[in-house]
This record gives sequence, C-alpha cells and structure tokens, in this order.
Amino acid sequence: MYRMDSHIHSVYSPDSKSKLEDIFRVAKSRDLDIIAISDHNTVEGSQVAQKMTKDDDLFVMPSIEISSLEGHILGFGCSENIKRDLPAAETIDLIHDQAALAIIPHPYCFYRHGLFCKADYEDLKVDAIETKNARFIVGYCNGKAKKLSEKENLPGLGASDAHYYKFVGDCYSTIDCEKDIDSILKAIKKGKTEALGKGTSNIKLSKYLFDYRILKKI
Repeated sequence: MYRMDSHIHSVYSPDSKSKLEDIFRVAKSRDLDIIAISDHNTVEGSQVAQKMTKDDDLFVMPSIEISSLEGHILGFGCSENIKRDLPAAETIDLIHDQAALAIIPHPYCFYRHGLFCKADYEDLKVDAIETKNARFIVGYCNGKAKKLSEKENLPGLGASDAHYYKFVGDCYSTIDCEKDIDSILKAIKKGKTEALGKGTSNIKLSKYLFDYRILKKI
C-alpha cells in the first residue's frame, strides 16, 4: 500500500512558485511514495519532474490539469499536452486517447472551476473524482463529491492541490498498486484507493495568497 498525492502544482503553473526540488523534499518528509505534478494546461513540469526522479524512490506520475470549457479536468497519466478550452466531453476523449484517466478535481467548487457546477456527471465518461481536496473552506464541496462517489461507485481520491510546496500531502490517497504507471491507473479504476488527510490551514493559505500577490507585483 502506497501514499499518493495526485494533484500538485509547480512553477510550471502560472499561479504557483513551488520549485520541484522543494516539492520532492516535502513529499518525502510526509512519507509520500507517489506524486503527480498536475500543472495547468502543460505537461512540462511533469516531464521535468519525471526526469529528475528517474533514480529516486519517489515515483512521479505523468499528469496535467486541463481547463475545459465547463471546468477543470485532470489528465492523469497524460504525457502530452491537451488543448485547453475544449468541451469537457471532447477533453475527456482526448485524455482517454492517451490511455490516461479523466479525474475531476474539486468537482463542485464553483470558484475553482469545478466541472460539475456546469456539466452533468451522467453525460461524461469520468474515471474518478477528488473527494478530499485539501483547499476547502467549510468542506461542503468535498462532502457532495463523496456522496456522488458512494452513490455511483466512482473511485474517490484525496489530493493536496498544493500551489505552495509546504502544503504538499495535506490530503492524499492510499493506493494498492505497484510503482508503475499502468498499475497505478488500474488500481484507481478498480477503486483500490482511500482518500485521507486534512484541509490546508485557511490561515496559512490566506497568508500564502497574500504574499504571492504582493510578490507578483514586485
């Protein structure tokens, strides 16, 4: 059984300043075995991270967070970019064309482009959803996602959605798999995961967002 954080942002995302080296350091300190650098609309950070850890115990999954017309979708296992601003159904088809999984992050969070705020789950070929995203205020969106996961027998995942390296691993999944891409994807499809962890401190998150905006202006 391994610990995995499937949704982390690095300097390759426009809204993060987290260096890959810092992400790796915190991931190891929190006993994570598998991580995914899921940057906004680019696989570049994921590709660089994979090269940097090729001889490391920390396994990096290829991944990307794509901005579809209706909301955000993780292309978990994608090693090539997928064009942004396409309809969600088309985006998911393109993810599946890469033999990857379409995982929906923060599915009901309207202020972070949650897909199910605009799109109907029943119209989409979704593989899994985040039921524990660490960036929440009161937990309502996570609770709604968990109910959908249980009702539809849809695999649920925990993820930090960390845009600042110190928040890596706040939420994570345990996963019953081997440390290789195919085994990880199959384990998620079969629901061999459990979402765990705690929400990122809203005080620390607010401080980070304030500091980030100030630094951006300098």
